[in-house]
Amino acid sequence: MTSERTGILGGRFDPVHLGHIATAALARRELALDRVLLLPSGPSPHRAALARAADTDRLEMTRLTAETVSWLDVEDAEIRSAEPSYTSVTLGKLAEAGHQPTRLFFIVGADAFADIATWHDYPAVFDRAHFAVVSRPGHPVDALRRRLPTLATRMRVATPVHAPALAIHLLDAETPAISSTAIRVRLQAGQSVDDLVPEPVAAYISTHGLYRAPSGE
Repeated sequence: MTSERTGILGGRFDPVHLGHIATAALARRELALDRVLLLPSGPSPHRAALARAADTDRLEMTRLTAETVSWLDVEDAEIRSAEPSYTSVTLGKLAEAGHQPTRLFFIVGADAFADIATWHDYPAVFDRAHFAVVSRPGHPVDALRRRLPTLATRMRVATPVHAPALAIHLLDAETPAISSTAIRVRLQAGQSVDDLVPEPVAAYISTHGLYRAPSGE
């Protein structure tokens, strides 16, 4: 069983960008994490208006990103699963693989966390890991105490001091306002995204012709 303090940052990563790395770095710094796992989500059942990358490409771009940062790694449990992915189930699988819940920190934006009551296996999901909630533009973590009063007693300002009891850690700091959707829009318009994604990801997108507008447009 691992004793490492491990963060988990999930997302479609379509594509992974510098904002994701900044969020992971913030959580690592504020919570004294040993490493952060990037968790690409499973296939989306919804048709997208903009071109999207295949799951194999999303996974490879995530791996290329992890190779650029010593404390990043990739967890592919969700993207390789044929079943719908739920945070609670994924955290349970990590526990079975030897991760202690009190050493796991699930990193999520305040905008997504505001709807936590709609998540699968709520509120038991809080027994699976700590939650590290990061402010997002227009969604400060301070507002969560008012929006989710039943969870207020679990919330605490993020600190690197070890917390034996599972908690909701609030990280009130700015991270770059970058979105994968905006990146896909720029790429479809033939614009550069070199300032928004890691260098190897930009090279991969260019080499494989990802996110281009369909021919004829």
